[in-house]
Amino acid sequence: MHALPLAVMAFILYVAAASWQGLTLARRVPPRTALVRSFGLLGLLCHLPLAIGLLDQGDSMLPGLSTSAVLASGLAVLTLLVVSLFKPVLNVAAGLFPLAGLTLLLAIGLPSPERHPGMTPGIALHALSSALAFAFLAIAAFQAILLGVQNQALRHHHIRGVVQSLPPLTSMERILFELIWAGMVLLSLAIASGFVFVEDMFAQHLVHKTVLSLLAWVIFAILLACHHWLGWRGMRAVRWTLVGYLMLLLAYFGSKFVLEVLLTRG
Repeated sequence: MHALPLAVMAFILYVAAASWQGLTLARRVPPRTALVRSFGLLGLLCHLPLAIGLLDQGDSMLPGLSTSAVLASGLAVLTLLVVSLFKPVLNVAAGLFPLAGLTLLLAIGLPSPERHPGMTPGIALHALSSALAFAFLAIAAFQAILLGVQNQALRHHHIRGVVQSLPPLTSMERILFELIWAGMVLLSLAIASGFVFVEDMFAQHLVHKTVLSLLAWVIFAILLACHHWLGWRGMRAVRWTLVGYLMLLLAYFGSKFVLEVLLTRG
């Protein structure tokens, strides 16, 4: 399998889709949701063989850095394409698609070391729920960025450009919290299945991931509780969402990067 040509093709298709959506946000071109989804889907079709190929390279108990990055970014694209059929979240593609393509290009050159043989159904449940939680919360993070831009523009009475292309503020906030709720359900399943099915966390260097994942869960739980009981919204919700997602990003990829790249090269 020629990984690099597929990765480059996926990157080009993702950037093409993101560029049109970005120009739509800037009101430079008319909306073409079918075009954006089509390019995104074609990029995903180039993306998936790479993910399958990485999974077939070795029987690892838990995916390595490159496999995790390719799977998580592919699932994020797929989740966005599906959710956009029901919710107005396709604007997120302007940021998420190029990041998925760049992640794919970078992951091709990263190691994915083998560990212990045999991915059990329990471990598969943990890996899948983790990747899906990451996907939903990644979309929520980009949604939060758009919400932050919208809030700042309205606060300074700028009602042209991007603001005109976005759904109403109340709709943007409602969708943000719906995405966070979905991500939290999946993250809870991922954490619970990790405690049940992953053995000897210390030997597998998973303590840092577990602690950071729990910290991300607590941050999102506080945000949801305070939104419900105290009415948290606006820029406060944006900041808490981005901090929670940063913790999750460090949990999923920070420790893997240190162990598999920095320490290996050192």
